[in-house]
Amino acid sequence: MNKVVLVGRLTHDPELRFTQNGIAVTRFSLAIDRPFTNQQGERETDFLDVVVWRRQAENVAAYLRKGSLAAVDGRVQVRSYETPEGQRRRVWEVVADRVEFLDRRADAGSQMSQGGADRIQSDPNGYEDDVPVSEEPGTFGEQVDPDMGF
Repeated sequence: MNKVVLVGRLTHDPELRFTQNGIAVTRFSLAIDRPFTNQQGERETDFLDVVVWRRQAENVAAYLRKGSLAAVDGRVQVRSYETPEGQRRRVWEVVADRVEFLDRRADAGSQMSQGGADRIQSDPNGYEDDVPVSEEPGTFGEQVDPDMGF
């Protein structure tokens, strides 16, 4: 079974793109605090990349911003690709089946206007802007159930 449920805050604005076939795909990264403290008494944070497809991708791009609180229900996917320089790269990401917006409208607006989103740390490993999008059979682009309303 490959199932993951996450709740965290976006580390940057969602990035909406379209595949060559016109399918919407949005990428964002979630900052998720661990439920325990380390030996120094501090909470550590994990940064996970999320991919959303079709209509839900458009909604995420339209309504979520850096600092927004969101819940993601999906699965973990590992894929690899080759850079133009010939290096093999592996990408771990969560492919979202569902994204729920957890900020109340009034809270989201005031949080953003007061700079609350600026408190979100950036991913120390860097967000992969150059990760290619694929629609080949067997990749996440073809795995979405069309009955789910995407």
